[in-house]
Amino acid sequence: MMLTSQPKPTTAKSALSAARPTASIAGRARVPGFGTRVNRVCVRAVISEGDKKKTMVETSKELNESAVESGGWVDVRAVITIRKKMKENLNEKIEDQWEYVVNGMGQGICLQLISDQIDPVTKSGKSIESYVRGWMPKPLSHPHIVAYMANFKVPHDFGCPGAILITNFHGKEFYLTEIVVHGFKEGPIFFPANSWIHSRKDNPESRIIFKNKAYLPSQTPPGIKDLRREDLLSIRGNGKGERKMHDRIYDYGPYNDLGNPDKGEDLARPVLSGEEMPYPRRCRTGRPPTKSEPFSESRIEKPHPVYVPRDETFEEIKQNTFSAGRLKALLHNLIPSIASALSSSDISFKCFSEIDKLYNDGVVLKDEEQNVLDNQFLGNLMRRVLTAGQQLLKYEIPAIIKSDRFMWLRDNEFARQTLAGVNPVNIELLREFPIVSKLDPAVYGPAESAITKDLIEQELHLHRMSVEEAIENKRLFILDYHDMLLPFMERMNSLPGRKAYASRTVFVCTRTGFLRPIAIELSLPPTPSSPKNTRVYTHGHDNTTHWIWKLAKAHVCSNDAGVHQLVNHWLRTHACMEAYIIAAHRQLSSMHPIFMLLHPHMRYTLEINALARQSLINGGGIIEACFSPGKYSMDVSSAAYKSTWRFDMEALPADLIRRGMAVEDPSMPCGVKLVIEDYPYAADGLLIWSAIKELVESYVEHFYPEPGLVTSDLELQAWWNEVKNKGHYDKRNEPWWPKLDTKEDLCGILTTMIWIASGQHAAINFGQYPFGGYVPNRPTLMRKLIPHEDEPEYEKFIHNPQRFFLSSLPTQLQATKVMAVQDTLSTHSPDEEYLGQVHHLQSHCNSDHQVQIIFKKFSSKLEEIEKTINARNKDIRLRNRSGAGIPPYELLLPLSGPGVTGRGIPNSVSI
Repeated sequence: MMLTSQPKPTTAKSALSAARPTASIAGRARVPGFGTRVNRVCVRAVISEGDKKKTMVETSKELNESAVESGGWVDVRAVITIRKKMKENLNEKIEDQWEYVVNGMGQGICLQLISDQIDPVTKSGKSIESYVRGWMPKPLSHPHIVAYMANFKVPHDFGCPGAILITNFHGKEFYLTEIVVHGFKEGPIFFPANSWIHSRKDNPESRIIFKNKAYLPSQTPPGIKDLRREDLLSIRGNGKGERKMHDRIYDYGPYNDLGNPDKGEDLARPVLSGEEMPYPRRCRTGRPPTKSEPFSESRIEKPHPVYVPRDETFEEIKQNTFSAGRLKALLHNLIPSIASALSSSDISFKCFSEIDKLYNDGVVLKDEEQNVLDNQFLGNLMRRVLTAGQQLLKYEIPAIIKSDRFMWLRDNEFARQTLAGVNPVNIELLREFPIVSKLDPAVYGPAESAITKDLIEQELHLHRMSVEEAIENKRLFILDYHDMLLPFMERMNSLPGRKAYASRTVFVCTRTGFLRPIAIELSLPPTPSSPKNTRVYTHGHDNTTHWIWKLAKAHVCSNDAGVHQLVNHWLRTHACMEAYIIAAHRQLSSMHPIFMLLHPHMRYTLEINALARQSLINGGGIIEACFSPGKYSMDVSSAAYKSTWRFDMEALPADLIRRGMAVEDPSMPCGVKLVIEDYPYAADGLLIWSAIKELVESYVEHFYPEPGLVTSDLELQAWWNEVKNKGHYDKRNEPWWPKLDTKEDLCGILTTMIWIASGQHAAINFGQYPFGGYVPNRPTLMRKLIPHEDEPEYEKFIHNPQRFFLSSLPTQLQATKVMAVQDTLSTHSPDEEYLGQVHHLQSHCNSDHQVQIIFKKFSSKLEEIEKTINARNKDIRLRNRSGAGIPPYELLLPLSGPGVTGRGIPNSVSI
């Protein structure tokens, strides 16, 4: 059944609704850039499988040759490919069959080709309309892809189509992979979509899909200029009303949905917004306020989804992987939950062998625990899972203890992880002595640190250096959490089961090039009896001092874990990227070359952030339950944003220079030279940074060959203004925001954003389980202070220091809960899209041949980097990444397989 449409006197806007609903605004095509959607199946992939099957190029050639030009009309065919769900229930299968019939009858999907030429009568793009009326002549072999065809008779002077309006008359949405138009002299014209097309009953406006060609705003063909503007207006919405799940609207809202005051004062949380508690903006959902607090937004609890624009949700493969991770987390956490419920209070690990059992033996349920499990937690399906797959109750052995079970105990490993661990971004060069706090001494006690010159020089005697010489030779370093955490200590320590200090740790870099901790300062707020409530610890040699030193290091690791999660991971990558993403969708057309460049680096971020607000960083969530700051966790994150976050310092070279870990050196590839050469995160990171910078500079030069094009690009300027003035509203007046006047300015901004989304996030995310999966190595909280000689706890410590140490760590429930979450967050999905991947199917995602060359060069560069990193990991001179029992530093290796691999750089903040 192949019916040919007759030309209709339509205009480019005729399929767009005249009235724009408040809460149902049409979205726009997502035009992928290179490195995107490499695992998606599209019709070209299906047809090209095997030697006996035709490639899409061959099929296109046949279609073009069959186009018959007669009487001033050209026969044109459009092939539309739709992806179905991999797993469907019976009702969905029946609905799909009905849709298949309706589409075949020409009643389900309407297409309107819009020319890039102006119709002199309507003053808008020429247009021609047809309904999808049949299937491909030969059915596709792939079970999840369906292809339909629409025929058009197009006037010979129609021009080249630049956009397609698509209207879905079905009762539900469908996932459009792409549309390919055959019959024009230009050859097959590709309209990539990879997008959900809403039903007309949800939103009367048609969707706009642009062809795979990038245009600056001033270069947009006249026939589709109005559609470009129309598309951007639709996706911004009007800032009113509650968003529906089918919406594709990007707008800003404050972090006002983390608490749930309607359930009690203990779950109320402050709104993160304004001068006192500034924070980046999130995606607005428009939910009504809570009953008890008008400035707080009501929450949506699991399993109900939080709104994100429709195409930001996880695809099916990702959703299945994430759900499997949550199932594993559930199983992991059931056992300690049951144990806790059956005992009077939560229990500690009694000995290290109890921790080892989590990896070696799994958990064997007692009869009474099995009864609780059966009665309270699991249905028949879950019981079968437990019976058939007991391995789900075991944890993988974390990399940090896989080769050397006792590595975590050693001072050199404690120091090595500041350079090559999961949080290698806080260590700084110690540039001045004495160490002085910037906090108000009237509130927080004397500003000068208790770490004295004499104490440091006692530890430096083996190196035959004075403090002054060590500072001058750049040999002293510090991990300083004093000023960040001391203002919160009183509140944190008032929480049940929480005891913490504000910490400073000083390291010396030995002549052989590795770090050694020499002093730890632990501080509490001043009291009338102790105005300088601070103690300094060194490693010592007797057994008592040795165990106290272990406790001091554990408190430092706990602080490090909290700052890593709340500041470096959540704030600097997840939260800040969300603001850039919202601005990009609102102000940059999907035809804009900068949108195409950024698009791969925005995938899944809004969805994972919404899930985090729902169960990770929310009041009573995982972070509050298992990390030292507890209910003040996001207060700490906001304070760090207020005092330390600057966009211009998020660039890797700038950050290294700011921390004194590198010095400017124009002769080096990135213009910096590392102070510690064997600094794996920085050394590998600079390789990735350099490759991204080279890519961005070539790309920007291609699209902005003339100097004035950057300032005259209205969409680009609006995007950057919105990043500063809306996305980071609370910091809009800061003087350090970069200008956007030149190509160099643009390259710096884009390189920073792409680095944050890819390399920076990978370096501080995918090592969470490899390093944190063994609780003593990185406890996320401490439950006891270090006892003094005159305190009752000191006797317990002396009697059994091992048990006291373990009782200071998180409980079994807290530990296993964090381990399960870290396992999920460290897992790569099978559909992950990695930095630098260029798939053969992507040759049609952007029709610009020069752009394809630029990205292939980038891909080749990353292949070279992978070889360089592998060679570094085998270099015995680099002791921070090579040696007995030391796991190789692979967090910045570009590619990975699925699972917890401790390597791989996804394009985006996708987990």
